Amino acid sequence: MNKSGRNSRYLLLILFGLILLASCVDTRKVAYFNDVKDSTLIASKAGLEPVIQKKDILSIAVSSLSNEATIVFNTPNLPASPIASTNNTSQTAGYLVNEDGFIKFPILGKIPAAGLTQKQLENNITQLLVDKKLLFDPIVTSRFLNFRVTVLGEVNRPGVVYVPSEQINILEAIGDAGDLTIYGLRDNVILIRQQDSVKLIKRLNLNSSKILQSPYFFLKSNDVVYVEPGKAKVASLSVTQQRLPVILSGLSLIIILLTNVFKL
Repeated sequence: MNKSGRNSRYLLLILFGLILLASCVDTRKVAYFNDVKDSTLIASKAGLEPVIQKKDILSIAVSSLSNEATIVFNTPNLPASPIASTNNTSQTAGYLVNEDGFIKFPILGKIPAAGLTQKQLENNITQLLVDKKLLFDPIVTSRFLNFRVTVLGEVNRPGVVYVPSEQINILEAIGDAGDLTIYGLRDNVILIRQQDSVKLIKRLNLNSSKILQSPYFFLKSNDVVYVEPGKAKVASLSVTQQRLPVILSGLSLIIILLTNVFKL
């Protein structure tokens, strides 16, 4: 083999080695539950019972033996209107919990709602209807119409996730947002939650199976999940912008050297 052939082979081997080194990635950083072994049984937390908050919109239905007597109680105080959202969800008519924590219910007037569970509110309305002798043996059912969480940051489809089932965990929310991108920090996901008059900020590690036992595994309405970008993305963006001219110059130099070698 002549000298030019050996030189070209050496250059190709060097380039191939550099490509292999650049492609080495620790997959444990992008995997969920990398500490879980086969057939592992993990006790998870039970789902949270939603608590009514200010600005919630509730659907409240009343039924009894007399259909005519219940009609007046099934007229919501908030008309249906469209909601501007990423998934074009429409707002169904319901009862708005005002800033004072009350709803305005037909005939019964203002009823406290904020801070109660759905079951507690249903029992209170039922008792009021019975005490005032407005209905006999009424049945009251309620639902959240605006149960939603927001997922932002390094996910494929950031935005608002509406939850008709009134229960969602952090993995389901991220799944609805299209999963994390390869640059998202799975070991440092930020949860922002409103608690009374303060904001709770909690950092969660999705690489660990302990998240399944965390009290923050299940999300509450109006929670915000933010996925931070890793250093790799920040570095890749800044390095690409700063070193692109250098890289192009280097490639040009390599092409010139290879051309000269093959001419020898």
